[in-house]
Amino acid sequence: MAAAAPPPPTVPAELNMDLPTSYPLFTRIRLAAKPDVPVIHKMIHQMAVFERLSDQCSATEPSLAATLFSKNNPFESFTVFLIEASTTPFPSSSSTGVNHKFIPIHKTLNLDLPISDPESEKFTSSTMEDDVIVAGFVLFFPNYSTFLAKPGFYIEDLFVRESYRRKGLGKMLLSAVAKQAVAMGYGRVEWVVLDWNVNAIKFYEQMGADVMQEWRVCRLTGDALQGYATASGTDGLDLI
Repeated sequence: MAAAAPPPPTVPAELNMDLPTSYPLFTRIRLAAKPDVPVIHKMIHQMAVFERLSDQCSATEPSLAATLFSKNNPFESFTVFLIEASTTPFPSSSSTGVNHKFIPIHKTLNLDLPISDPESEKFTSSTMEDDVIVAGFVLFFPNYSTFLAKPGFYIEDLFVRESYRRKGLGKMLLSAVAKQAVAMGYGRVEWVVLDWNVNAIKFYEQMGADVMQEWRVCRLTGDALQGYATASGTDGLDLI
């Protein structure tokens, strides 16, 4: 009886070299404008919730539009940088966000996992470009140091939406403000941080920021502001 023919040799499966090893996220930092007010307003409220201060947040879209963008003078008054993200490259020929005082900053991040953003539709960029989502913002304005005899920037708000945190976007926003300060010959950039936000404090210290424990923020607002505005300033003991 003839022996059965041997089975055909097994051909090893070819490795699929096209499988992605990372997920690129394309980012752009640009100057915000009045059409961006709706997403800025949403992020301010998300930030207030994160900072446990939502009861103090009374900003509205009309009030933001009237105070932030009444004049077109970035870096001389209130300035907002937006950081936007996309899974597809930004067009190289795009003039979006281009201003004679600031050219948008582009950077590509290679992530281990794709971004899952359940709120993407609420934060679509006002530029109407496909697949461009607003991921965060920084709001800053000029101040002045008499010790340095130089102006600087004070950062009022820095916020990255939850889906985009721990990707380096906050550092990119801070870097953009610092780069602008250096380009303008300014002496420093400063901001405050809540004392319970230990992750933010550690991050700022690692980047070289001096977290000044000996300083305290003093603030007059609401009824106290109104009352002191009408006071003579001579009541009580002078401490200054």
